[in-house]
Amino acid sequence: MNVKKLLQVINQNAPLKTAESWDNVGLLIGDEFSEITGILTALDCTDEVVDEAINHNYNTIICHHPLIFKGIKNIIDQDGYGAILRKLIKNDINLIALHTNLDVYSKGVNAMLADKLQLNHQRVLNPETLNYYKVQVFIPESNLKSFKETLSDAGLAQEGNYAYCFFESLGNGQFKPTGDAKPHIGSIDKIEEVNEFKLEFMIEAHQRVLAEQLIIENHPYETPVFDFIKLEKQADYGLGMMGKLNTEMNVRDFVNHVKTKLAMPSVRFIGNLEDTIKTVAIIGGSGIGFEYNAAQQGADIFITGDIKHHDALDAKIAGINLLDINHYSEYVMKDGLSQLLQDWLKFSHVSFGIKPSKLNTDPFDYF
Repeated sequence: MNVKKLLQVINQNAPLKTAESWDNVGLLIGDEFSEITGILTALDCTDEVVDEAINHNYNTIICHHPLIFKGIKNIIDQDGYGAILRKLIKNDINLIALHTNLDVYSKGVNAMLADKLQLNHQRVLNPETLNYYKVQVFIPESNLKSFKETLSDAGLAQEGNYAYCFFESLGNGQFKPTGDAKPHIGSIDKIEEVNEFKLEFMIEAHQRVLAEQLIIENHPYETPVFDFIKLEKQADYGLGMMGKLNTEMNVRDFVNHVKTKLAMPSVRFIGNLEDTIKTVAIIGGSGIGFEYNAAQQGADIFITGDIKHHDALDAKIAGINLLDINHYSEYVMKDGLSQLLQDWLKFSHVSFGIKPSKLNTDPFDYF
């Protein structure tokens, strides 16, 4: 399997297009046509992680945090990031980043954290809203079949794993060509009646231009009649996860539970130490700002990392419990992504290994 095929598999499961617009995901360094000798999953791509891949003879690293994120003005050995980039290139190692697309994936980082904390009845905390269109077009029966095949072959009218998803209803079309019209059916200044079908199908928002182009190019009428009706629906992915503990815990027991399950040497609690915890909301990394939404949905505590003083004080005044588990808690994705990749590739008969990095890339020391 080459890198291009791997990216196609990733896109089928945790699409790169679901990443935030400011993010940098996908193949950052490498050659999409290179054959994969092994995959190492890592939270961060550090110099030591690159050495780990080299020692395993693995030529592909998939990390969560993009190495190329902020503006890089030069690549030199004396510079920390430059040295890593040069080592990747010199050793023909492909670097792929799966960041916010893995955050919002229903089985991604937040689900991995929720699983570690043994939360049941999990659901997405902040589901994404998807824009899409219902398309209506009127077409004579004689052209219906070929028209549908053209649309379907272009990838329109698909719902999940189902293609060729159309609904059609028969009706009576009426029109009178006038002036310089060049009708496919009928004569100038004479009312024509035609057995027409109203064809309906769904498209994604980004397919609108393509759909309109195909309708105009392939419809037999000089002036086809069609509509795009804008709709919204809730996606099955989004940021954060909510779930419930088997039994409620007091705050101190819950904090110890989190520290044990995530092997975290230090966490910070903000809130009422006398509360009991049953319903838990979690966003790995830096998720502050969603704590009020979590509380409105019934969360007894909101877990995230990188909580600042004023945000903590505001939450405490508002009566919201927070637990700062540090940004590095996302390390659970190393094992989690390794397992996901094995599941995604189980029918691809790959011969290379997939391993999580064994290195701790937490930049902090705890005393």
